[in-house]
Amino acid sequence: MAARHFLTLNDMSTGELEQLLDHASRLRNEWHQGKVRDSLKNRVLAMIFEKSSTRTRVSFEAGMTQLGGSAMFLSPRDTQLGRGEPIEDSAIVISSMVDAVMIRTFAHATVERFARASRAPVINALTDDFHPCQLLADMQTYREHRGSIRGATVAWIGDGNNMCQSYINAAAKFDFRLNIACPEGYEPSPELLAKHADRVTVMREPEQAARGAQLLVTDVWASMGQEDEQADRERVFRRYQVNPELMTLADRDALFMHCLPAHRGEEVSEDMMAHPSSVVWHEAENRLHAQKALLEFLILNRLD
Repeated sequence: MAARHFLTLNDMSTGELEQLLDHASRLRNEWHQGKVRDSLKNRVLAMIFEKSSTRTRVSFEAGMTQLGGSAMFLSPRDTQLGRGEPIEDSAIVISSMVDAVMIRTFAHATVERFARASRAPVINALTDDFHPCQLLADMQTYREHRGSIRGATVAWIGDGNNMCQSYINAAAKFDFRLNIACPEGYEPSPELLAKHADRVTVMREPEQAARGAQLLVTDVWASMGQEDEQADRERVFRRYQVNPELMTLADRDALFMHCLPAHRGEEVSEDMMAHPSSVVWHEAENRLHAQKALLEFLILNRLD
């Protein structure tokens, strides 16, 4: 059987995603109860990092360990990928020795090329275009606090980056409306917007996007690789901050999420992380549990 990959949310049906999130919540509860699970005993995950990370490495490595398996960290210095070996050659060799491959890189084409040549499941742990693993954690967190997100309104405040683009995919998969507030010239992919014009609206005013929303989400103004744009982006995005004042325009039971790391005083106010609406730390932990569910699904082809 050909390997199932997870490069965007579109690689799973809505039903599969719903099942996966239910399973992730079960895994979270089991873990908090101290139950031991060895479903991935003797299984190995290769973790290829061309972009550094805290949450991605810790969650995948801890997740494999908690399921009885192991994970190996590979930086560009540790593989021939960093010395120019064709992606396809590396994919053939690495996938012949491990049970799954996780890749965090820049170009989305890199994970697509790797997946085409890989005989083991490939997981996109972030590219410049998409961050589907974070969306699993976000959707799990919303469900655990508020139930189904179907029919809700989500406000994205800030850059039309990889997170924003994954929220567009999520809007279609989980059936919610998405208001995107961003400066002119910082919109997400025109193709994605056109494809999902029935449920995604781009706005210029954060207040307009937040009004009545059940979930407000943001991310840093300058993503990894955009450090040389930091000063310009601080000027352009100055009005695009999630703060308690903006939250007053949202639904009274609205939640606030951020994929982290957070730059307090920029995209979030100093006090927003501890705001009563904030579920940021719950969301961060759910990276662990959502990815454990994903690993079991891709490696074992089951969710139980």
